[in-house]
Amino acid sequence: MAGRAGGGPRSPASQGDGWAARLLDHLRPGARDPRRVVAWLAGAVEGTVCLQDADGTLLAGTRIPLDAGLVTDVVAGRISAAAVQDGDRHLRLVAVRAPDTRPAATGVLAVARAAPFDRRAAEIVTHTAGVVELLLRERELTAAGHRLRRAAADLRLAILQLLMVEDTVSARRVAAGLWPGLLDTDSACVYIVEGRPAERDGLAEDCLDVTRGQALVVRCPAMDNHVIVLSPAPATADRLRSLVDGRPGTFLGGSVRQSLAQTATAYGQAVSALAVARFRPDQAAVYAERTHPERLMDPGALHAWSTAVLRPLDTLPHHTRAELLATTRLGLEFTAVSAAKVLGVSRNTVRARMDRVETLLGADFSDLTVRATAHLALNTQAALTDELAGPVPQPTGVRLGDLLAGPALRAWARDLLDRLVRDGRDLRGTLRAWIAAGGNAERAAQDLGVHAQTVREHVRGAEPVLERQLLAAGTDLYEVVLAHLVLGDLTVPTLLRSNPGQPDSPVHG
Repeated sequence: MAGRAGGGPRSPASQGDGWAARLLDHLRPGARDPRRVVAWLAGAVEGTVCLQDADGTLLAGTRIPLDAGLVTDVVAGRISAAAVQDGDRHLRLVAVRAPDTRPAATGVLAVARAAPFDRRAAEIVTHTAGVVELLLRERELTAAGHRLRRAAADLRLAILQLLMVEDTVSARRVAAGLWPGLLDTDSACVYIVEGRPAERDGLAEDCLDVTRGQALVVRCPAMDNHVIVLSPAPATADRLRSLVDGRPGTFLGGSVRQSLAQTATAYGQAVSALAVARFRPDQAAVYAERTHPERLMDPGALHAWSTAVLRPLDTLPHHTRAELLATTRLGLEFTAVSAAKVLGVSRNTVRARMDRVETLLGADFSDLTVRATAHLALNTQAALTDELAGPVPQPTGVRLGDLLAGPALRAWARDLLDRLVRDGRDLRGTLRAWIAAGGNAERAAQDLGVHAQTVREHVRGAEPVLERQLLAAGTDLYEVVLAHLVLGDLTVPTLLRSNPGQPDSPVHG
């Protein structure tokens, strides 16, 4: 092997045969691909071209045997280019520089051909290396931008997951460095924007744009067509409404304003509102737009009852108790798999936590009336203000049946379920049997003497009539279950767990 030369200043390109224009054509948007440039170079100089990174990994072209010491000198920045003759082939190596001021190169462009390099061929190689350098820099910047956006998205999800388990202190700490002031608030609303899964990335970017840095925008880890938006700013609701307005297949559900510690509750409200939005001409709904049964119950009695129901958890450390309550609220609202994705834990962890709560309460969560009762107790406790929570009310013997006996609640339940009578099918009877069967269509069908598909069709048909999701467990379904309990269509459940310290006094649902 003979000859080694350092590269000097690059001379202007000859315009004789138009090769420079053809090379620059590769910088057009849509044509920026180092592999295409390398292929073009091979044809332009009638040789073999190899583009490799500093570690020797082939990036484009065809592998060429190269002297390791020569490549090391080029990569290390000791020389910027080299021309050598190795037997009957002529080689030219040019450094492809890093996108910063380091002397080391990010790669080497090597060209081998049978004929010696004349001035034209040498200039083509040199200028092609410059174009490749630009394209690699652009690729690296694009990749860095993608990594930055991915990291920001991961941090936003982590913040949401901390809020879901009521760890507001950690959530604020994480958010403060990147989004100063975003969580410097005691309360916020949660919104869910639903679109097509294939369009979610664009929808998330649109949400970021319209909220103008005043919201936590998260791609939902459980539902691939949902974007979650948490924001304290009052203007966010109108901005998101304008985003979905007239946009086919896009819907918006929003919660009422909740404390940050009740983010999980607000999330459930947004999901519930989303079900209503699907039947609205403006494709948007807010949870506060309808009456909810707990608002028609005596507040003091409701709080005393929920405290008594959940008293078995009071002996646990505060952090453990909060973790179990938050996980169970989400687990009752969604599937264990979805709750796990939202919280960033395994589904086995979710099930284990719910099993522990189930054991402590002496409850059977396979019974929909028990699930609805536990859901009411958990959300009542989550909504307690400091004023209402202290001093903690002692058990007063209040039972769920007492809470459900009020005239306002009976009027609400009758109005809700009477909507089903207007349908020619016996939707109400099917729905009652389906709830009694724990939401199992096959068991309900056996009890009714009909086909399971008929049960599913009736339940599905009741959804738009009630403006509530029923096939997906959650607040909507539990409200319908409570309506049946209020009217006596179903038996009020009993939680058989005895109160600690009062072994002879069971807590009744």
